[in-house]
Amino acid sequence: MIAPLFPPARQGGRPRATDLREVLNAIRYLATSGCQWRMLPKDFPPLSTVQRYFYAWRNSGLLTTINQLLVMTARQQMGREASPSAGVIDSQSSTPRKAAGIGATTRAKRSRGASGISSPIPAAS
Repeated sequence: MIAPLFPPARQGGRPRATDLREVLNAIRYLATSGCQWRMLPKDFPPLSTVQRYFYAWRNSGLLTTINQLLVMTARQQMGREASPSAGVIDSQSSTPRKAAGIGATTRAKRSRGASGISSPIPAAS
């Protein structure tokens, strides 16, 4: 379903040796596991190859296009419209604005006794 979205190999030079499906699987593995780039298992293409394709596809918008296509397909398979018709925002999904003004810029004040600082020692004569 997403194979037609992959960019074709460049004209001239050596033919592409990397399987783009494996590159996409590596990117999905990184996103799912949250592991670092250098921790990519050896079952996937080399780290530098995966990084190069990831940054190129991210910059061109291909990853966003693939995501949108898969979401629309999944919604259709569930018997829903391809794109949602409405969005709902409630207090659980939005963060409240912080009120400015009273208490927003004042610092907590402590007494000298509570902080352990005693009065200055008088100088000896």
